[in-house]
Amino acid sequence: MDSSSTLDGQKHFKIGIEHISGNRKRVGWALIFLTSLILVAVILIQILYKTDAITVGFDSWRAVLYAYILWAIALAIGQVLIRGELGRRSLFLLPALLFTISVVIFPTFFGLYIAFTDWNLSSFEGRQFNGLDNVRELLQDTYYWNALKNTVYYIATIAVEFVIAFGLALLVNTAIRARKFFRVAFLMPFMLSPVAVSWMIGKSLMEYRFGPAATFARYLGWDTPAFFSTPWLARISIEVMDGWMFIPFMMILLLAGLQAIPKDVLEAATMDGANSRQSLFKIVFPLMVPVSITVIILRIIFKLKLADIVINVTAGGPGGATDTITSYIYRVYRERSNVGYGTMLAEVYLILIIIFMLTLLALVNRWRKKAR
Repeated sequence: MDSSSTLDGQKHFKIGIEHISGNRKRVGWALIFLTSLILVAVILIQILYKTDAITVGFDSWRAVLYAYILWAIALAIGQVLIRGELGRRSLFLLPALLFTISVVIFPTFFGLYIAFTDWNLSSFEGRQFNGLDNVRELLQDTYYWNALKNTVYYIATIAVEFVIAFGLALLVNTAIRARKFFRVAFLMPFMLSPVAVSWMIGKSLMEYRFGPAATFARYLGWDTPAFFSTPWLARISIEVMDGWMFIPFMMILLLAGLQAIPKDVLEAATMDGANSRQSLFKIVFPLMVPVSITVIILRIIFKLKLADIVINVTAGGPGGATDTITSYIYRVYRERSNVGYGTMLAEVYLILIIIFMLTLLALVNRWRKKAR
């Protein structure tokens, strides 16, 4: 039997380089360019019309939607005309790209437009362009900058949460009795919703009159155990509830990292005379650096969105002492019905998050390169 022969009925297909004429490519590029100009022109006309810069425009943003659909269809056709078979393959990725533009990029830029308007839902005048008035109000908004300071404080407490989570991960990774039970028990708080935690702990357990925590505090000698009466105590109480929820999330990720460490490495260290403390600081910690960085970054992302517990337990009080940026923006929308100013706050917060995360990732990458 000939070993070089293929299986019966098996065929091999080879796609050659498709020849695409220059005229076909020019038609494709012209189609994309023309529809792109139409889309940009419709968006600019609509923006200028809504800001009263011109008197001719469209009554609604539906024209922008139609122009976007036309551009999407032209982009698909243009890809096939310009790239041939490769263009047909790219059509499988095109829906994801168009979806991202629709639900992420366009709303972000539309939010920028709203941020420069005076749009209060309680007003009968509707949306009015007000230039930089929202920016000036933001710069003088002490509550916003106080909420930013609180957010920085909550992010800083991640260091304490990480130490606790790492300790718990080491505990449940050892051969202790009822190890599986403790793994499930430690993970249970993360299964609860922030609203449930707010009412179960903040509104019930820590209630200053009849709550079990307040009753126990009185038993220890605290006459007025109000956990949310003073700014510093209220912030600590919010952090305790939020940490109680998300420390299990950090623990389970760190536990996965610990279990991925080869046992041969630890056994070799033991045979070389290293004790448990030396193995922990010289072997386990260095090997856990990539997982630890991932855990901390994910926790920072969750912390930047902290709002549910603050809104339900303290509503930002006392005097904005527990407000985060997210909870304050929510209150601006809900209590003041000020969509324009609230959107300006959100857009500025988005810019700060992008700058912060890019800086953090750059510092982490630089540190890891130096550590190699």
